[in-house]
Amino acid sequence: MVLVTITLLVLAASLGYVFLIWNYSYWRKRNVPGPSPAILTGNYPNMIKMKQHAIQDLNEIYCKYKQQYDAVGIYSSRSPQLLVVSPELAHRVFVSDFKHFHDNELANLVDEKSDFIVGNNIFTLTGDNWKERRADITPGLTNSRIKSVYPVTNQVCKKMNEFIRKQIRSAAPDGLNGKDISLCFTTEMVTDCVLGLSAQSFTDNPTPVMGKIKDMFQQSWSLLLNFVAISFIPSLSKINKLRIVPKHVEAFFVDFMQVAIDTRHAQRAAGLQSDRVDFLDYILQLAKKRSLNTRQVTAQSMTFLLDGFETTASVLAHTLLLLGRNAEAQQRLREELQSHLNDEGFVAFDKLVELPYLDACVHECLRLFPPLPISNKLCTRTIELSNRNGPNFTIEKGTTVLVPHSCFMLDEDYFPNAQEFQPDRFLEPNAIKMYRERGIFMAFGDGPRICIGMRFALAQIKAALVEIITNFDVKVNPKTRKDNMYDPLGFISSLNGGIWLDFSARQ
Repeated sequence: MVLVTITLLVLAASLGYVFLIWNYSYWRKRNVPGPSPAILTGNYPNMIKMKQHAIQDLNEIYCKYKQQYDAVGIYSSRSPQLLVVSPELAHRVFVSDFKHFHDNELANLVDEKSDFIVGNNIFTLTGDNWKERRADITPGLTNSRIKSVYPVTNQVCKKMNEFIRKQIRSAAPDGLNGKDISLCFTTEMVTDCVLGLSAQSFTDNPTPVMGKIKDMFQQSWSLLLNFVAISFIPSLSKINKLRIVPKHVEAFFVDFMQVAIDTRHAQRAAGLQSDRVDFLDYILQLAKKRSLNTRQVTAQSMTFLLDGFETTASVLAHTLLLLGRNAEAQQRLREELQSHLNDEGFVAFDKLVELPYLDACVHECLRLFPPLPISNKLCTRTIELSNRNGPNFTIEKGTTVLVPHSCFMLDEDYFPNAQEFQPDRFLEPNAIKMYRERGIFMAFGDGPRICIGMRFALAQIKAALVEIITNFDVKVNPKTRKDNMYDPLGFISSLNGGIWLDFSARQ
């Protein structure tokens, strides 16, 4: 009996082992080189420990193989992934061969039944649905429409100015939370510009909007475990779709949208705000054209909102961090901004988008702290690729393809002193265009799926920087770490430990 039990245990252990390593021959069979995976975690040693961000695990592989190949095969637990280690191939994925890599991997993990908001977001939509939605939304984010809400932006900037001054008077020794200030700004900005409502973010009694936004982007352990489970058993993605936006957050924004719609209709009926041409105005026109209900309008609007809340706040906060570390760059930017201030203390919109050093500072921040350090693309049409120093290989439809933007943007071969904040990199004529065409700078992505909210986000960030840098000296509080280590749990890249800043008002 004991022998039988031992035999069964050995058999079970053997079968378990075979199951664990079964997929690890996937890339070898396709003649794709790559590092050996570890049982359970594959090529992500910190998948369970969460001691460092996934991009750092990938960067170790990138540095090892970038001189030899264009792409290597890796595994997320048991799920095969193709890691692009050549910027030229990255450019092909996003631009030249876009039809073969049309969709994002998130589309495999979420649908509108599991998560109505994310399932209907332009980032997740696929094929013709994506094409139609992008065509619908693009006219709502034109430069002229962004310019039309610029006066609202300036009003919010003044509220932020008053808020910071108030916080200075009661500041704790640890300084002010740069991310929270930035999120207050983007929350107020987006809710007003998109919905025509105030979130009261800079008051003592803010609406619940900011809290719901934090809930939306706060990764729960259950969500992380679901991601790990799907990596371990890929077929789970077909039967167990993820919910990323919590149900109570979705319900809140549906109700919030209804309030915005009712308020706008009431204002129009009373003859108020008839000349306001903002994003809500466009959304309501689209809703009428497409016969959309409130829930559908919310899903459409969340494309504007998601692009404007957390990601924009992150870039603003990290730009303040980097300027706070570099007093010389901060003063140089201040002098540029002061030379273009009008009598009301603003920079005119047409001038704002043209200031070279301001633009360089923001893009240098995007290089060091891109909102999404990795793009997870899906192969949507089988394609054969060459692989430098290796045989040609075929990428089959459904394969996940990783483009590790941060690896390129922090590579000393492309950006000398890559960890240093050096805005001058982006002052060369057409520098951004040149870097993007080489595939080494894709902070907003590239090609047909380049970030649709890019211009709106940049306008917000720049307006906020004008207000802060011309009115305050910004320094980094000692509580803030001195390196650029990413938060291991951050879906959107952020400095581990937070951004704590000291502000002093300028006379």
